[in-house]
Amino acid sequence: MTKAVTYADAGVDIDAANRATEKIKQLARTTFNARTLSEIGSFGGMFDGAFPNLREPVLVASADGVGTKLKIAFATGRHNTIGRDLVNLCVNDILVQGARPLFFLDYIATGKLSPDTISSIIEGITTGCRDNGCVLLGGETAEMPGFYADGEYDVAGFIVGVVDRAKVIDGKTIAPGDFLLGIPSAGLHTNGYSLARKLFFDTLGYSVDTFVDELGQTVGEALLQTHLSYLGALGPLLDSGTIKGLAHITGGGLLENIPRILPQGTAVEIQRDSWPVLPLFEVMQRAGNIAEAEMFRTFNMGVGMVIVCADGDAAKIQDTIESCYEIGRVTRGDGNVTLI
Repeated sequence: MTKAVTYADAGVDIDAANRATEKIKQLARTTFNARTLSEIGSFGGMFDGAFPNLREPVLVASADGVGTKLKIAFATGRHNTIGRDLVNLCVNDILVQGARPLFFLDYIATGKLSPDTISSIIEGITTGCRDNGCVLLGGETAEMPGFYADGEYDVAGFIVGVVDRAKVIDGKTIAPGDFLLGIPSAGLHTNGYSLARKLFFDTLGYSVDTFVDELGQTVGEALLQTHLSYLGALGPLLDSGTIKGLAHITGGGLLENIPRILPQGTAVEIQRDSWPVLPLFEVMQRAGNIAEAEMFRTFNMGVGMVIVCADGDAAKIQDTIESCYEIGRVTRGDGNVTLI
C-alpha cells in the first residue's frame, strides 16, 4: 500500500506556520489603536477610514524591500533589526509627500519556515510600527520549499498614510535660491549593499565578525545599522508650510533622488564637505578606489533625507531639527545635481 503523502512531505510545515502566526498576532496587537477594526488572521485588514480633522484627506501608499542587506542578517544570525528597517524606509517614502503613516502590511517568504526567525523579523516590524505610530494591520508568511536557500528569506513592506490635500509636499514651489538641508543617516540604510558586500568580503577579505578600528565596530554591526525614520524629526514641520520639498535618499543616492522632486527649469548644487561623511563610506571608497560620482549615485553618503526650503526658513528648520546641515542650493538648470 502506498504511503499517504502529506504537505509536510513536500516541505511545508503547517504546524510551524500556525505557531508563527500565533506569535505574530501577539506582537501585532501591540501596534493596534482605536482605528484598528480587525485581527491578524482575517482575510483582509480593516481600518477606520474616517478623517474628521482633514478637509480633503489624500491616501499615500508605497511598497519596498530591504534588498541584499538581508545577506548581512543571514550571515550574522540577527533578524530582529530588518523589520524595523523595512517599516522606517516605507514611512520615509510617504513622508516626503507630507503623509503620516496609518497602517503597514508585510510579506515574508522563505524556503523552510522557522518560527523563531519569523518572530524576530516581526519583532522588528512591530517595533518600527510602534515607533512611527503605525498599525501592523496584516501580512503574509509564505513557505516555499526549493525556492530559497536554507536559512534565507525575503521581506517586503506595504504602507498607507494620509495627508490633507492642501498640505501635500510636492516640490512644485521649489525655486532658484532655495536652500538644501540634509539630515544625517546612520549608515547605508538599505541601499548599496551589493557593492558594500563586494568591497568588504571580496576586496578586503573581511567577515561580518571582523572588527575595523576606523569604524569602531565589526563589519556586521556597521552594515546592520538601522535605516532611520525621519517622521519624528520632520513631524512638527509638516503643517508649518516651511518645507517645499523632501527627498528620501535611497537607491540612486543624492544624484538621482533629488531630481525626482525638482520642477522644470531648476537644478541643484551640493557643497562637498558641508556635512560629516561617515567613516564607513570613506573605508569603502578607499577599498575599491571608487570614483566620487559613483559613490554619490550608489550610497546616501551620510545624508538620509534632504529638505528644500526658502532661504528665510532654513534657520527655523535647523532650530527644530537637532542635526541638520546646509548642504547646497537650488539653481537654474535642467534637473541635474552638481557637486561643487
